[in-house]
Amino acid sequence: MAQRSADRIREELEQAIVGGSFADGERLDEVSLSEQFKVSRTPVREALHALSASGLVEHLPRRGAFVRYPSFRRLIEMFEVMAELEGMCGRLAARRITDSGIAKLEKALRACEAAQAKGDTDRYYRENELFHHIIYESGGNTFLATEASRLHRRLRPFRRLQLRVRNRMQQSLDEHRVIFEAIRKGDGDMAQQHMLGHIAIQGEKFNDLMKSYDDARDPARASELATAAI
Repeated sequence: MAQRSADRIREELEQAIVGGSFADGERLDEVSLSEQFKVSRTPVREALHALSASGLVEHLPRRGAFVRYPSFRRLIEMFEVMAELEGMCGRLAARRITDSGIAKLEKALRACEAAQAKGDTDRYYRENELFHHIIYESGGNTFLATEASRLHRRLRPFRRLQLRVRNRMQQSLDEHRVIFEAIRKGDGDMAQQHMLGHIAIQGEKFNDLMKSYDDARDPARASELATAAI
């Protein structure tokens, strides 16, 4: 129960931070948060530690936990690395995935389709995460899968932020379908190319992310973004 509470609090705080409800450098008080979420301080503390691992929170000795937004340049650098890691995962998965792995990946794809059909961005992102993690695992390289998963967690709030852009969920789903077909056919080069393009922040995606990120850090828009679809 405590772990589930910590996960729920972590996700809500993560989205509140990226949604602009907290200012960069603002202190996150455990007592206030435990009262807000109606839980003990233990799951709040666990949630803050998880956010620290993602880079959204910094723990300072004897001072507490503080909100930290990465610079936009740092964010783009992380996406560049993520794109390359995912491209490699896609290439290896196309070569090494098993029949049961293909079945799991197709099931995750269908779940993404169901979420998109209902316009449920929260559910879509959860199913999207599963789709990507199946690809990581199917590559048969545990070191690569671990590193990809670690960076995926760090970028999670910003990947979700992209879904605010109009029609991005449909575009993401279309990209998933092409990636699935490349992996199913065993075409490693095509899988790598499409995985890289799916994650890379360039062209319109660069401008969309920059606008969304700037809006999220604008205190004047905090109340608007707090109620926006994530």
